[in-house]
Amino acid sequence: MNITIHDQLRAFVDPLTEIEHAALERSLLAEGCRDALVLWGDILIDGHNRYEICRRHGIEFRTVQNDSFASIEDVMLWMIDNHLARRSVSDFQRGLLALRKKEIVTARMAQQMAEQPPEPSPDDMDSRPPPPWNTREEVAKAARVSSNTISQIERIQKAAAPQLVEAVRSGTISINAAANVAQLPQEAQIAAVAGGRKELQQAARQVREQKAAGKPKKLGPDGEPVDEKAALKAEIAALKDRMATLLTENEILKQKLANNG
Repeated sequence: MNITIHDQLRAFVDPLTEIEHAALERSLLAEGCRDALVLWGDILIDGHNRYEICRRHGIEFRTVQNDSFASIEDVMLWMIDNHLARRSVSDFQRGLLALRKKEIVTARMAQQMAEQPPEPSPDDMDSRPPPPWNTREEVAKAARVSSNTISQIERIQKAAAPQLVEAVRSGTISINAAANVAQLPQEAQIAAVAGGRKELQQAARQVREQKAAGKPKKLGPDGEPVDEKAALKAEIAALKDRMATLLTENEILKQKLANNG
């Protein structure tokens, strides 16, 4: 049987950890490949890890065809939706998948608009629905993460060295910390990854501190810099005093009403 591995589709499947791979291998050796691999023509679209293990050990497997796709982009969207629905997929991978879906959907809409541009109609301009996947909030909802996390993943996508991306995938560093480290030059990122988890955390902390130091300080009425933490504490204390005063005044009014009654 001729089965083709499509590199772009394979990239949607995160490699298994050593523990996950060993568990799947034990299961296939003990029970065989119970679930059929899914093909589109001769292209494998579901079951990449099972296929690799079955081939290596000579384990028999079945295949089924899914002919409902008109293009490779349709297959990609199907695979993305399948992975987004799985609980085992990490926040980082779900974010990447949702952003990739946005790219595909946006490119497809742009092509449709170029091939069949809509007739201008001023009357219905305001009533047209916005294009799908048009906002970061929509992408975040599909990935089941916050909009801020999607922003951080985009930053990692654009600026992170491959070694840093792998560190996020493996869980060595959080998305938030990696987004900070990604702002360093690539050489510094690679050096931080080579130093391990503590070195990465230190690099992220240094970037945060540099950003905080670069922020303009708030000035008070006298033109002097304001200690924001101290100012907040003073404001909270003033509010507590005001609350106590209001409660006292309220009790006095209750007593007056009772006496007049």
